[in-house]
Amino acid sequence: MCENILKLDYEDKEIYLVKTAHVSKSSVEDVNRCVEEVRPDAICIELDEQRYEKLKDPEKWRQTDIVKVIKDKQVGFLLVNVILSSFQKKMAKTLGSNTGGEMLEGIRLAEENNIPLILADRSIKTTFSRIWYKLKGSERFKMLTGIIASIFDNEEISEEDLQKLKEADALEAALMDISKEFPTIKEVLVDERDQYLTEKIRTAPGKKIVAIIGAAHSIGIQKYINADIDLDELDKVEKKKGIGSLIKYLIPALIVLLIAMTIIRNRDAGLDQIRSWILWNGGLSALGVLLALGHPLSILTAFLMSPITSLNPLLASGWFAGIVEATIRKPKVRDFEDIAEDTATFKGFWKNRVTRTLLVVVFANLFSSIGTLISGIDIVRKFIETL
Repeated sequence: MCENILKLDYEDKEIYLVKTAHVSKSSVEDVNRCVEEVRPDAICIELDEQRYEKLKDPEKWRQTDIVKVIKDKQVGFLLVNVILSSFQKKMAKTLGSNTGGEMLEGIRLAEENNIPLILADRSIKTTFSRIWYKLKGSERFKMLTGIIASIFDNEEISEEDLQKLKEADALEAALMDISKEFPTIKEVLVDERDQYLTEKIRTAPGKKIVAIIGAAHSIGIQKYINADIDLDELDKVEKKKGIGSLIKYLIPALIVLLIAMTIIRNRDAGLDQIRSWILWNGGLSALGVLLALGHPLSILTAFLMSPITSLNPLLASGWFAGIVEATIRKPKVRDFEDIAEDTATFKGFWKNRVTRTLLVVVFANLFSSIGTLISGIDIVRKFIETL
């Protein structure tokens, strides 16, 4: 066995960890050699279902239904995936190699030798959701801006960072710097996934298991190999409850109540409040779509829907504007093919129909929230004036 293969014993099982660099050609050879020598009963790979499908079928982007993504409220998740894909392409170019070769080799060997293949990593959606809901609002903003900034960062990479990039996946690499500032990110991104990988690997069928993992996870797997691990707990995504959730419902109710009370006292002042609500909400949401270079009908949709959706925490003007945008300017096959290359520049985000639709949704919702704040303050002011 070579130095990149680590043997662990767990109960009556022999576990062979193939510590790979995700962009190394030699890692592919290590996988081949280990499977040939060990002849395992199961092969585990550091992928979840989504990344497995994407690796097996890189053209799967073409089948994405943008309208369905918007209706399922998955715009944020898709946008993050687009950004990560762009970062991964940039990383592969920097390192002079393609990523995922060692995983593809593991898949090939499992299929050719009829060996059970175990997708051992946690869903990237679950991982990102757990990070998202554990962070504060300001931390979320900093994380997203950090990911986006990493795409356009042309700064020279040090040898130390280069080695870390080789051992990290796209999500880990993109969050490498900001995870130093926020322990929560490292806890969810690395520590929890180490536990998840450990449990999936040690419960794989058979006595001999070959696990293909990024070298950075090998230390954690050794640490947790005999620990009690609850996968259900690691898969759980609990939204923060408390005053934040309550405020989402209280603010619209308070706005309606203040307008009603103002109308009772002064009809003209109440009508001014309604106009303020419509113009600020609709106007700023429409401005957001305009900045995203949305279609005129998408802009109109944002203007009409924002005053209504801002009173309902379960709806958002961006969803409606995004559906209109995606229907009128339906993304073409070429947009999906060029998505990684286009998102490598700011201009590309607006040029590509896929990302432009996502920007329409995000900007419409963001500016609508600003409109809610401004008009809400104006409504309170007008109400006080009637007292």
